[in-house]
Amino acid sequence: MASPRLETYCCPNRDAATQLVMDFQPEVFCGVCIGSASISLLLTILQLLPKKGQSPRKMPKASSSSTILLLISICDILGGFGMIFRSSVWLGFPGFIANISVVNGTDVWPSTFCVGSAMWIQLLYSAGFWWLFCYAVDSYLVVRRSAGLSTIVLYHMMTWGLAVMLCVEGIALLYYPSLSSCENGLEHAIPHYITTYAPLLLVLVANPILFRRTVSAVASLLKGRQGIYTENERRLGTEIQLRFFKIMLVFVICWSSNIINETLLFYLEMQPDINEMSLKNIRTAALITWIIMGVLNPMQGFLFTLAFYGWTGWRVDLKWRKREIPWESMSSSTAGENAYPAPVNYQSNIHDSKKISTTDSQQTDEAISMLSEGNTSSDERLTRSSPIYQGW
Repeated sequence: MASPRLETYCCPNRDAATQLVMDFQPEVFCGVCIGSASISLLLTILQLLPKKGQSPRKMPKASSSSTILLLISICDILGGFGMIFRSSVWLGFPGFIANISVVNGTDVWPSTFCVGSAMWIQLLYSAGFWWLFCYAVDSYLVVRRSAGLSTIVLYHMMTWGLAVMLCVEGIALLYYPSLSSCENGLEHAIPHYITTYAPLLLVLVANPILFRRTVSAVASLLKGRQGIYTENERRLGTEIQLRFFKIMLVFVICWSSNIINETLLFYLEMQPDINEMSLKNIRTAALITWIIMGVLNPMQGFLFTLAFYGWTGWRVDLKWRKREIPWESMSSSTAGENAYPAPVNYQSNIHDSKKISTTDSQQTDEAISMLSEGNTSSDERLTRSSPIYQGW
């Protein structure tokens, strides 16, 4: 699981609340993390592999949104590998991990492993949060026709730059002036927790607003494409709205336990003695949410692929197939142009008007297709309702 408590545990003089959760059934907790992360990894990779009997997704042109969805899955996969490796070492080498608690120890490798594995997990999941925010921004810009593949470079700079900067800054503040001196006061820990949860809270607050505006813009596009709002357009708009809802639902399910757990642990830290009987229920709730985090955090990768693409099936096609070049469509298009030349006396203003109308329709179809990628029924309805499909 991804929690700033992982980095805090690397401090030999860690706080009592962190000690409470990390000492609670560590073998069971590591086993839960390994099991959940392994299942999520296998199912996520299965979802992304090409399937037999399925044609590749046809897009009017490559989109930055589809690239962002793939990058989110890659961050989840790499973060899951980090969880499996870290938990496996904790289970397989308990003596090695025990040296982390030794103050002024001569062996630096346990602390190095603790800090390095925690930073790897935290960095990748933070990058996934930033990519999810970029997806919401890009969806809105695509509908407004202000985005494209060129913007993916800006998303890379923002995502990896902010993720690395916040992670390094939080770790540096936590371990200042040295690893053995951290957690002597909340002034070390609070900046670390803020830099960790800032992108998570950003997604929770900003993404629903951006998704709502995107859905409204999609409805306006669909109405303006043919001047009417048919049942097909209504269904397509509803499916895009449902897709956004599924994405946010998965995010809330996987990460709400982290916010609850951190709130409870901070409350315990503020108490003079966390072992008081009056705090028993709070300690129990903190331990329960700690285990829930170990289950839900790694499952985000698989659940996101369900929200993005739906269930793609079990039949994997591992054969490499050369991508077909659409010579036929090009030939038929050329033949159509030669077979039906424009009349000599055709008025230029009417021709320009129809050309602009067709171009606008193509751009609208491309924008909607980018948002509904992965939904075959939506793409088919979009194609049938397209003016190009109807021979305009």
